[in-house]
Amino acid sequence: MKNQATYDDANLILKLYDMRREPRLREARKWFGGAPQFQSRDEWLKLCPPGSEENASYRMVVTYWEMVASFVAGGVLNAELFFQSNLEMLFVWEKIRLLLPEVRTAQKNPGMYRNLEQVATEYLEHMKASAPEWYDGFFAPMIAKAGRN
Repeated sequence: MKNQATYDDANLILKLYDMRREPRLREARKWFGGAPQFQSRDEWLKLCPPGSEENASYRMVVTYWEMVASFVAGGVLNAELFFQSNLEMLFVWEKIRLLLPEVRTAQKNPGMYRNLEQVATEYLEHMKASAPEWYDGFFAPMIAKAGRN
């Protein structure tokens, strides 16, 4: 049986949404949304060199969603309720998914962004169960732009 969402879950989602509206995070999200899908660590380092505003924006967006995913993965936030209103997390995951194995290896941190990966995978399974063609339709432009099949 699924856990029933609570008012605490709803309040946490509202707080997380409010955080997304903070001006610097909003600016970072805008930059991240316009950045290309990261194909490799080298490409990422060229676009987001350490110490740059781009690097700060990248880290701000990805660590925000890693934090949020940790709430879902840890059982603090109802996954079903979260899935209903946080599609942006999947967009972030798709943007970093290809480069993450290289980054984990280079930084010797195999657990880096594991919450984001786990919750994104669960979210995708949830979406594919109710709309099997959704993923390809939603991410087709990003995939095509990146030159992947």
